Formats: sequence, structure tokens, C-alpha cells
Amino acid sequence: MGTFKIEGGIQLKGEITPQGAKNEALQILCAVLLTPEKVTITNIPDIIDVNKLIKLLGNLGVKIEKLAHGAYTFQADEVNLAYLESEGFKEEGKSLRGSIMIVGPLLARFGKGYIPKPGGDKIGRRRLDTHFEGFINLGAKFRYNREDYFYGVEADRLKGTYMLLDEASVTGTANIIMAAVLAEGKTTIYNAACEPYLQQLCKMLNSMGAKITGVGSNLIEIEGVEKLGGCEHRILPDMIEIGSWIGLAAMTRSEITIKDVSWDNLGVIPNTFRKLGITLERRGDDIYIPAHEDGYEIQNYIDGSILTIADAPWPGFTPDLLSIVLVVATQARGSVLVHQKMFESRLFFVDRLIDMGAKIILCDPHRATVIGHDFKSQLKGIMMSSPDIRAGISLLIAALSAKGTSTIQNIDQIDRGYERIDERLRALGAKITRED
Repeated sequence: MGTFKIEGGIQLKGEITPQGAKNEALQILCAVLLTPEKVTITNIPDIIDVNKLIKLLGNLGVKIEKLAHGAYTFQADEVNLAYLESEGFKEEGKSLRGSIMIVGPLLARFGKGYIPKPGGDKIGRRRLDTHFEGFINLGAKFRYNREDYFYGVEADRLKGTYMLLDEASVTGTANIIMAAVLAEGKTTIYNAACEPYLQQLCKMLNSMGAKITGVGSNLIEIEGVEKLGGCEHRILPDMIEIGSWIGLAAMTRSEITIKDVSWDNLGVIPNTFRKLGITLERRGDDIYIPAHEDGYEIQNYIDGSILTIADAPWPGFTPDLLSIVLVVATQARGSVLVHQKMFESRLFFVDRLIDMGAKIILCDPHRATVIGHDFKSQLKGIMMSSPDIRAGISLLIAALSAKGTSTIQNIDQIDRGYERIDERLRALGAKITRED
């Protein structure tokens, strides 16, 4: 496991370009299994989770060619289905939560899909019921081996149907859509997720010959087709990384420009950070953040009550940025209640921030109240460990703003979601080193 050593309290300056979106890449890469023709994808982030999925696709028999940094072609014309029942697949699949999304494409095209119980961040319960209930509604038979936690679905030909999802699961919606595009007849999905990355998946599938309408809404309709063809697709910039850079700029009082952010796909993210008092300026498709020399002040509600920032399905605020909001609030003027509704273990990293000197009251597994220092009391550097991707980047931001030297262990968790994070921070002037 690697370690970061960070000398904090240094103002940064410069421009940074966000990587391709991790959550979109995991969906898009699985979609290449729907066609035997060549698919070209660009702006793929070079991060652990995505690279694991690319390796898994290669082991499945997908022909992969790297064209340039972040650009690949994929051709799934000789898929090795026997690999799905191998011990190697059981080990490989369970190390990556995104591997669940190979099941829909495999079921649609080959009539069967298997997956071991996938891993991912330890942030609480993350059910797979929505995925498999969707496949069952389309006519698949479900089986589950409790001894080795192995899931399977099989069907001769899927049939379109109406379904009301019990939760607006992003990966569940993506998986069901990929299964339904080759099903017989019409499929209607109500309470579908509608995140920009899911919209991107639908646009890609339509360019391959699928017939999907209602893209961007919570009511998706799909007319099944016989086959799909190849396409070219470019992945959006990662909105979670963009939010992370906003938080970094504010906490370190740095002047930073975030390039090519695809503003129209950021939703409420810019305004949520503005509620924390952070100044953001739109310059073309860039975000300019000035150095907050006088700090930033949290807005209260009109009646004077404390601001609450909570996560919600799109177009609400993404849960992946609540940990960034929480750490940014530790140096604001004022207080904020952070309400993490969707995962019950995601706030448990706050003990590290408290050890650094932050004023945080953990009310319960879902809520934390943060009383800002207004930079009158600087956080202090400590030794800590990264529990998951988003908590890891939040602790890194805290360390960059803190007085003294911090050590962050288990940085593989950060590398899972952020490409060459230490190199890119050094380009802004940060003092950060990586030790194995």
C-alpha cells in the first residue's frame, strides 16, 4: 500500500483539466459487449477501477487496442463465455463494483450473465436487487450460489415490459437499459436514474442503433432492436473531480482555473458550493476560482436557520461530493448540517478531521454538523488512512490546507478514482510525495 506525505498550508496556483468521468467510463466500457463491431472510446481516465474493468474485458476475449492516452478501441466479436465460470473471474469480478454492469449486456446478447458479489467502497449497504429484479421482469431466470456469493441470470430471449424501479439506481438503470436494447418489444422504465453519465450511455447506445427515448427524464422507453453496431464516443469530464478541485481551491485559498468542465452537465454543483460562500466565475467552459484571502461565509436560509446540504438522486446534489462539502465547511464562517441520506457509513471519516482540529459533531451515521473555523484556527497535520475514494480525497484536501506535515496511508483508495493526483497537484505548487 502506498503513502502520501503532504506539507500543508501552501497556496496553489494554476490551471487543471479534469479527467474523464469514472462513473461514465464504467458504464460505457460494459456497453462494448453489446456488439461484435469495433467501438472507439476517448477520454477514458487512467485510474485503478477503470483499468481493472478494461483488464476484465480483455480476459473475456474482447480485443483491445490502445490508440493514445485515454483512447482505446474495443471489439467483442469473440467473447469467451467460459471465462465467466472460471476461478479467475470470481476473483477479478469481486474486486470491482462496476463489474456488475457486464451482466446486462451479456444477458442481452448471449442469453446469460454471471457475476461474483462485487466489492467497492465500504460505505454501507449497496443493494443489487434493482439490477436483478429488472432482469427478471425482462424474462430472465435468476440463481444465486450462497456458498461462493455468485449471481447468475439466463434467458433465451428477453421480452420488453413495463417496470417501476424501487430506487433510482444509476448502475441498476444502466444495466437494465443495456439488457433491454436487444429485448423483443418495448420496455418502459419508470423511476429511472437520469444522471448525465446515464444520458451519455443512452446517446452512445442510440448511435449504435438502439431506440431509446426519454433520455434525461425518469421515464425511459426502449424499442428493442435485433443488433447494434460500432460507434465512437467521448466521455464527459468527471464532475466529482471538478467539485474536488473547487473544494481544494477554497480550502487552500488558491487561485485555480478548472478547464473544460462541461458546465451544462454540472447541475446544482456550482450553486451548492456558492452556498458555502465560495466564489465561482464561469469563463467560457472553464471555472475560475479566485484566492479566497478573506475566507468564505456559509449562507443561512431566509428565516435564519442553519443551512443543510443533503444528497439526492439527479438533478439533486451527488452523494459523492458531500465529503468535499464537509471538509470545505471546516474553514468557513458559519455552520452547516451535512445530511448523507443514501449511504450510512460515508461520514465515518470525520474522526480524522476532528483529530486535525476540525469542529464537527457527528449526530448519527447520516448527519454531521460542522462549525467553521473561518481560518482563525488552522487544521494540523496528522497520520491517517484513506477509507474510501471520496473520503480519501477529502482528507488529502484537508492535509493540503493544514499546518505541518500529514501522512495518508492506503492511497490505493484515492488512486481508484483520481488519475495521477500527486503529479497534478505538484504542477499547481503542492508539496506532496508518494512513497511505496
